[in-house]
Amino acid sequence: MGAKLSEELSKEYGTRSAAVIAGDTVKVMRGDYKGTEGKVQTVSLQDGTISVDGVISTKVDDTEVPRPIYPSNVMITKLEMKDGRRASSIKK
Repeated sequence: MGAKLSEELSKEYGTRSAAVIAGDTVKVMRGDYKGTEGKVQTVSLQDGTISVDGVISTKVDDTEVPRPIYPSNVMITKLEMKDGRRASSIKK
């Protein structure tokens, strides 16, 4: 599941998009939470969604649950580069 890279990251790595992984910092570009920036908590390959810090819904019983977001609606602003495979695949 890929998402657009920010302009700075795009110039640095020479690519327009990258796969989203837990730990990346993203900015929500569409929807009710537009403009919200936070770290990716979870990535659900089965549903095709991600969960982001600060993007929560409140249920009727006042419990807070993470709101799933499609990766196409976010922009990656900071990459998590601890994974060696990812670092080698994105490097210019």
